Amino acid sequence: MLGFERKAEIANILERSGKIDVASLSERFKVCKETIRRDLRELEKDGSIKRTHGGAVIDLAAPKVQAEFPVSVREIQHQEEKIVICKRAASMIEDDDTVFMDNSSTTLYLIRHIPKDTRVCIVTNSLRLLLEAVRVRNPNLRFICLGGEFKESNLSFSGAIPQRIAKDYYPSKAFMSCASINEQQMLTDSSVAEVDTKRMMIERSQSVVILADHTKFTRMGQVFLADFTSIDCIVTDGRTELASLDYMRKYDTKLVVAE
Repeated sequence: MLGFERKAEIANILERSGKIDVASLSERFKVCKETIRRDLRELEKDGSIKRTHGGAVIDLAAPKVQAEFPVSVREIQHQEEKIVICKRAASMIEDDDTVFMDNSSTTLYLIRHIPKDTRVCIVTNSLRLLLEAVRVRNPNLRFICLGGEFKESNLSFSGAIPQRIAKDYYPSKAFMSCASINEQQMLTDSSVAEVDTKRMMIERSQSVVILADHTKFTRMGQVFLADFTSIDCIVTDGRTELASLDYMRKYDTKLVVAE
Protein backbone atom coordinates (compact mmCIF):
# COMPACT_ATOMS: atom_id res chain seq x y z
CA MET A 1 0.00 0.00 0.00
CA LEU A 2 1.32 3.41 -0.99
CA GLY A 3 1.67 6.20 1.56
CA PHE A 4 -1.21 8.32 0.25
CA GLU A 5 -3.47 5.25 0.15
CA ARG A 6 -2.60 4.49 3.77
CA LYS A 7 -3.37 8.08 4.81
CA ALA A 8 -6.70 7.90 3.01
CA GLU A 9 -7.61 4.76 4.94
CA ILE A 10 -6.48 6.41 8.19
CA ALA A 11 -8.81 9.29 7.32
CA ASN A 12 -11.66 6.80 6.78
CA ILE A 13 -11.03 5.25 10.18
CA LEU A 14 -11.01 8.70 11.81
CA GLU A 15 -14.31 9.56 10.16
CA ARG A 16 -15.92 6.44 11.60
CA SER A 17 -14.45 6.41 15.10
CA GLY A 18 -13.16 9.94 15.77
CA LYS A 19 -9.86 8.67 17.17
CA ILE A 20 -7.03 6.26 16.35
CA ASP A 21 -3.90 4.90 17.98
CA VAL A 22 -0.45 4.29 16.54
CA ALA A 23 -0.08 0.71 17.77
CA SER A 24 -3.29 -0.60 16.17
CA LEU A 25 -2.58 1.23 12.91
CA SER A 26 0.94 -0.19 12.80
CA GLU A 27 -0.47 -3.69 13.17
CA ARG A 28 -3.30 -3.08 10.68
CA PHE A 29 -1.06 -1.77 7.89
CA LYS A 30 1.97 -3.98 8.67
CA VAL A 31 4.34 -1.03 8.93
CA CYS A 32 6.49 0.27 11.75
CA LYS A 33 5.13 2.75 14.29
CA GLU A 34 7.41 5.50 13.04
CA THR A 35 5.82 5.25 9.58
CA ILE A 36 2.39 5.74 11.17
CA ARG A 37 3.67 8.65 13.24
CA ARG A 38 4.97 10.26 10.03
CA ASP A 39 1.56 9.81 8.39
CA LEU A 40 -0.11 11.44 11.38
CA ARG A 41 2.38 14.32 11.37
CA GLU A 42 1.60 14.99 7.71
CA LEU A 43 -2.16 14.90 8.31
CA GLU A 44 -1.73 17.22 11.30
CA LYS A 45 0.34 19.61 9.19
CA ASP A 46 -2.57 19.79 6.74
CA GLY A 47 -4.85 20.74 9.64
CA SER A 48 -6.95 17.58 9.38
CA ILE A 49 -6.22 15.99 12.74
CA LYS A 50 -4.76 16.64 16.16
CA ARG A 51 -2.10 14.23 17.37
CA THR A 52 -2.40 12.88 20.88
CA HIS A 53 -0.16 10.71 23.06
CA GLY A 54 -0.04 7.44 21.14
CA GLY A 55 -2.52 8.40 18.43
CA ALA A 56 -4.71 11.16 16.99
CA VAL A 57 -8.23 12.59 16.92
CA ILE A 58 -10.16 14.73 14.43
CA ASP A 59 -9.19 18.31 15.20
CA LEU A 60 -12.69 19.75 15.59
CA ALA A 61 -14.46 20.50 18.86
CA ALA A 62 -17.98 19.52 17.82
CA PRO A 63 -18.75 15.79 17.55
CA LYS A 64 -19.51 14.30 14.12
CA VAL A 65 -18.24 17.36 12.29
CA GLN A 66 -16.52 16.50 9.06
CA ALA A 67 -12.85 17.40 8.82
CA GLU A 68 -11.54 18.47 5.44
CA PHE A 69 -8.63 16.21 4.60
CA PRO A 70 -6.13 17.28 1.91
CA VAL A 71 -7.23 16.63 -1.65
CA SER A 72 -4.57 13.94 -2.18
CA VAL A 73 -6.27 11.92 0.58
CA ARG A 74 -9.87 12.77 -0.25
CA GLU A 75 -9.68 11.75 -3.89
CA ILE A 76 -9.14 8.08 -3.04
CA GLN A 77 -11.58 7.92 -0.11
CA HIS A 78 -14.73 5.96 -1.07
CA GLN A 79 -13.32 5.67 -4.57
CA GLU A 80 -15.67 2.97 -5.85
CA GLU A 81 -18.75 4.92 -4.76
CA LYS A 82 -17.47 8.10 -6.43
CA ILE A 83 -16.91 6.29 -9.72
CA VAL A 84 -20.44 4.86 -9.74
CA ILE A 85 -21.94 8.25 -8.85
CA CYS A 86 -19.97 10.09 -11.51
CA LYS A 87 -20.78 7.63 -14.27
CA ARG A 88 -24.46 8.35 -13.60
CA ALA A 89 -23.93 12.10 -13.26
CA ALA A 90 -21.94 12.27 -16.50
CA SER A 91 -24.99 10.99 -18.38
CA MET A 92 -26.79 14.20 -17.35
CA ILE A 93 -24.31 16.40 -19.23
CA GLU A 94 -25.44 17.44 -22.71
CA ASP A 95 -23.68 18.79 -25.76
CA ASP A 96 -22.73 22.49 -25.46
CA ASP A 97 -23.49 22.65 -21.72
CA THR A 98 -21.65 25.19 -19.60
CA VAL A 99 -21.01 23.42 -16.32
CA PHE A 100 -19.67 24.56 -12.97
CA MET A 101 -17.65 21.97 -11.05
CA ASP A 102 -16.42 22.71 -7.55
CA ASN A 103 -13.18 21.67 -5.90
CA SER A 104 -14.53 18.42 -4.50
CA SER A 105 -12.52 15.26 -5.02
CA THR A 106 -15.59 13.68 -6.61
CA THR A 107 -15.61 15.93 -9.67
CA LEU A 108 -12.21 14.50 -10.65
CA TYR A 109 -14.04 11.29 -11.50
CA LEU A 110 -16.82 13.17 -13.26
CA ILE A 111 -14.64 14.62 -16.03
CA ARG A 112 -13.20 11.16 -16.65
CA HIS A 113 -16.64 9.85 -17.62
CA ILE A 114 -17.96 12.67 -19.82
CA PRO A 115 -18.43 11.15 -23.31
CA LYS A 116 -15.57 12.07 -25.62
CA ASP A 117 -17.92 13.43 -28.28
CA THR A 118 -19.77 15.79 -25.89
CA ARG A 119 -18.66 19.43 -26.07
CA VAL A 120 -18.63 20.99 -22.60
CA CYS A 121 -17.33 24.24 -21.12
CA ILE A 122 -16.32 23.67 -17.49
CA VAL A 123 -16.03 26.58 -15.06
CA THR A 124 -14.10 25.71 -11.89
CA ASN A 125 -12.08 27.01 -8.96
CA SER A 126 -10.11 23.76 -8.79
CA LEU A 127 -6.49 23.56 -9.89
CA ARG A 128 -6.62 19.81 -9.22
CA LEU A 129 -9.42 19.50 -11.76
CA LEU A 130 -7.35 21.38 -14.33
CA LEU A 131 -4.39 19.05 -13.73
CA GLU A 132 -6.72 16.08 -14.17
CA ALA A 133 -7.86 17.56 -17.48
CA VAL A 134 -4.27 17.31 -18.73
CA ARG A 135 -4.33 13.60 -17.95
CA VAL A 136 -7.79 12.99 -19.44
CA ARG A 137 -6.89 14.77 -22.72
CA ASN A 138 -10.44 15.24 -23.97
CA PRO A 139 -10.35 17.95 -26.69
CA ASN A 140 -14.08 18.57 -26.30
CA LEU A 141 -13.67 19.78 -22.72
CA ARG A 142 -12.95 23.51 -22.46
CA PHE A 143 -11.96 24.89 -19.04
CA ILE A 144 -12.34 28.31 -17.47
CA CYS A 145 -10.44 28.85 -14.22
CA LEU A 146 -11.94 31.31 -11.73
CA GLY A 147 -8.54 32.05 -10.16
CA GLY A 148 -8.05 33.71 -6.78
CA GLU A 149 -6.09 33.01 -3.61
CA PHE A 150 -4.35 29.64 -3.90
CA LYS A 151 -4.86 27.04 -1.18
CA GLU A 152 -2.03 24.51 -1.36
CA SER A 153 -3.56 21.62 0.60
CA ASN A 154 -6.74 21.78 -1.50
CA LEU A 155 -5.20 22.78 -4.83
CA SER A 156 -8.01 25.31 -5.15
CA PHE A 157 -8.70 29.04 -5.49
CA SER A 158 -10.85 31.10 -3.15
CA GLY A 159 -11.53 34.67 -2.02
CA ALA A 160 -13.02 37.72 -3.73
CA ILE A 161 -11.43 37.14 -7.16
CA PRO A 162 -13.29 33.92 -8.10
CA GLN A 163 -16.54 35.46 -6.89
CA ARG A 164 -16.05 38.49 -9.15
CA ILE A 165 -15.25 36.29 -12.16
CA ALA A 166 -18.10 33.88 -11.38
CA LYS A 167 -20.60 36.74 -11.78
CA ASP A 168 -20.04 36.59 -15.54
CA TYR A 169 -21.36 33.02 -15.83
CA TYR A 170 -24.80 31.42 -15.73
CA PRO A 171 -24.07 27.69 -16.06
CA SER A 172 -26.66 25.33 -17.47
CA LYS A 173 -25.69 22.87 -14.75
CA ALA A 174 -23.62 22.83 -11.56
CA PHE A 175 -22.09 19.66 -10.18
CA MET A 176 -20.67 19.83 -6.68
CA SER A 177 -20.26 17.88 -3.48
CA CYS A 178 -20.67 18.90 0.13
CA ALA A 179 -19.64 17.78 3.61
CA SER A 180 -23.08 16.66 4.72
CA ILE A 181 -26.76 16.37 3.85
CA ASN A 182 -29.10 16.32 6.82
CA GLU A 183 -32.58 17.32 7.87
CA GLN A 184 -31.52 19.91 10.44
CA GLN A 185 -28.77 21.79 8.62
CA MET A 186 -29.76 20.91 5.05
CA LEU A 187 -26.50 20.93 3.02
CA THR A 188 -23.31 21.92 4.80
CA ASP A 189 -19.70 22.23 3.68
CA SER A 190 -16.22 22.09 5.23
CA SER A 191 -14.46 24.91 3.41
CA VAL A 192 -15.48 28.33 4.69
CA ALA A 193 -13.15 29.93 2.12
CA GLU A 194 -14.87 28.39 -0.90
CA VAL A 195 -18.51 28.33 0.18
CA ASP A 196 -19.42 31.80 -1.17
CA THR A 197 -18.34 30.84 -4.71
CA LYS A 198 -20.36 27.63 -4.50
CA ARG A 199 -23.43 29.51 -3.26
CA MET A 200 -23.15 31.94 -6.16
CA MET A 201 -23.00 29.10 -8.67
CA ILE A 202 -26.01 27.44 -7.02
CA GLU A 203 -27.99 30.65 -7.45
CA ARG A 204 -26.94 31.19 -11.08
CA SER A 205 -27.11 27.65 -12.45
CA GLN A 206 -30.21 26.41 -14.22
CA SER A 207 -29.84 23.00 -12.59
CA VAL A 208 -27.86 22.02 -9.48
CA VAL A 209 -26.71 18.42 -8.95
CA ILE A 210 -25.11 17.30 -5.68
CA LEU A 211 -22.76 14.30 -5.80
CA ALA A 212 -22.89 12.61 -2.40
CA ASP A 213 -21.79 9.14 -1.37
CA HIS A 214 -23.57 7.36 1.49
CA THR A 215 -21.25 8.77 4.18
CA LYS A 216 -22.48 12.34 3.53
CA PHE A 217 -25.84 11.55 5.17
CA THR A 218 -24.33 10.68 8.57
CA ARG A 219 -22.09 13.65 9.35
CA MET A 220 -22.00 17.41 9.84
CA GLY A 221 -20.07 20.16 8.05
CA GLN A 222 -18.83 23.44 9.46
CA VAL A 223 -20.80 25.95 7.39
CA PHE A 224 -24.26 26.15 5.80
CA LEU A 225 -24.17 25.74 2.00
CA ALA A 226 -27.78 25.53 0.77
CA ASP A 227 -31.22 24.17 1.54
CA PHE A 228 -33.10 21.60 -0.51
CA THR A 229 -35.16 24.25 -2.30
CA SER A 230 -31.96 25.31 -4.11
CA ILE A 231 -31.03 21.79 -5.23
CA ASP A 232 -32.54 19.95 -8.20
CA CYS A 233 -30.95 16.53 -7.83
CA ILE A 234 -28.81 14.46 -5.47
CA VAL A 235 -26.88 11.50 -6.92
CA THR A 236 -25.76 8.93 -4.35
CA ASP A 237 -24.63 5.30 -4.23
CA GLY A 238 -26.46 2.10 -3.37
CA ARG A 239 -25.17 2.00 0.21
CA THR A 240 -27.27 5.01 1.20
CA GLU A 241 -30.09 4.06 3.59
CA LEU A 242 -33.06 5.47 1.69
CA ALA A 243 -35.47 4.79 4.57
CA SER A 244 -33.66 7.41 6.64
CA LEU A 245 -34.26 10.06 3.95
CA ASP A 246 -38.06 10.24 4.22
CA TYR A 247 -37.74 13.89 5.25
CA MET A 248 -36.75 14.71 1.64
CA ARG A 249 -40.19 13.81 0.29
CA LYS A 250 -41.54 17.26 1.12
CA TYR A 251 -39.03 18.83 -1.26
CA ASP A 252 -38.87 18.74 -5.06
CA THR A 253 -35.26 17.54 -4.97
CA LYS A 254 -34.83 14.37 -7.02
CA LEU A 255 -32.83 11.55 -5.43
CA VAL A 256 -30.96 9.32 -7.91
CA VAL A 257 -29.32 6.12 -6.69
CA ALA A 258 -26.45 5.10 -8.97
CA GLU A 259 -25.89 1.36 -9.23
